[in-house]
Amino acid sequence: MPPRRRVAVDEGRRALAVCRSAGFAADRAVTATAVRYSLEELATAAPGRTVEVRVPPHGAAQCIEGPVHRRGTPPNVIETDAATWLALVTGDLSWHDAVASGQVRASGQRAHLDGLLPLLPWPPVTAAEAGGRDE
Repeated sequence: MPPRRRVAVDEGRRALAVCRSAGFAADRAVTATAVRYSLEELATAAPGRTVEVRVPPHGAAQCIEGPVHRRGTPPNVIETDAATWLALVTGDLSWHDAVASGQVRASGQRAHLDGLLPLLPWPPVTAAEAGGRDE
């Protein structure tokens, strides 16, 4: 079953567009909305509870079908910062490059998102999508 949505799709896409147009350095509230929205999208695209993706301090999501983990630290954990996560989600950074550079910490045999990212096709951000500001 897909996760219960906490961020409206339009609000999440708008926040993601703002973050992307700001080079993934938007204010904390907008960044948090974009991260939470994208984690919900990941959990919807790859439902399950085998891998936990953490983007502190903004959120975490469990995804990918397989053995279910119920207590303690999950055996498959992926952790990164918000800017790196949003760059991965939009395709501005590849999974391989993020792992190779140490921007993503992944532990466990199933702790990878290769083939799941980017989440959606993201065209270039327009000023209207980013809140109507002309740059």
